[in-house]
Amino acid sequence: MARLSAVLIVRNEAPVMADCLAHLSWADEIVVLDSGSTDDTAAIARRYTDRVFVDADWQGYGIQRQRAQQHATGDWILMIDADERVSPLLQQSITDVVRRDDRTRAWAMAILPWCFGRFIRHGGWYPAWKVRLYPRAVARYGDERVHEKLGFDSGIETARLSGDLLHYTYRDLEHYLVKSARYAAEWAGQRQRAGKRASLIEGLLHGTGCFVRMYILKAGFLDGRQGLLLALLSAHSTFVKYADLWSRRQPPASGQ
Repeated sequence: MARLSAVLIVRNEAPVMADCLAHLSWADEIVVLDSGSTDDTAAIARRYTDRVFVDADWQGYGIQRQRAQQHATGDWILMIDADERVSPLLQQSITDVVRRDDRTRAWAMAILPWCFGRFIRHGGWYPAWKVRLYPRAVARYGDERVHEKLGFDSGIETARLSGDLLHYTYRDLEHYLVKSARYAAEWAGQRQRAGKRASLIEGLLHGTGCFVRMYILKAGFLDGRQGLLLALLSAHSTFVKYADLWSRRQPPASGQ
């Protein structure tokens, strides 16, 4: 019988860690790679699995997912985050795939986000198909610091699973802002190393375009006040990415 490894990279996820791992008890193996938590994340993880590792040498999401996958021993990988939960229908779809064990395919799942009190089904946020289930030997993540990409061996096809992966994206507004700032810094750093530049006008245009696309073109208004808030926050986050990259090329303070 083929075996499934649920794989997570985590850092400071103590508030959600126990619930996440309890919902993965049906997997054959749970692998947790802690990225240097300063809370009880690793200790909580060890209550649910003995496959807990720590690597605080952060080089981005892509490399950290590579490292986590290297610790897995299962034939199939379910790459999941601590703030995500597998719905019952999706769990059944996953177990059916692993049971059939056709290693010529990788499987995408629909991501259904919960934000500020409701599930978000518009604004381009759903279904947002992502490949999260794949045979361990034929797929691996790239080196991108953010927006990491999963690459496959030749001949691997992708298909879609039934059921949703529930993503409890942000606990509150502060959590959103902290998480968004971290992503912006990673994005700007990656672009800076590639020799890219940005202007504040560019950031303003991209941010405005983000709002129009999410709220109007992709019908974010159908998600009520949460849809409006997310469109505004996403526009702000988009602007901040470009502002961060622009600021890195400004002269330091006098005397530094």
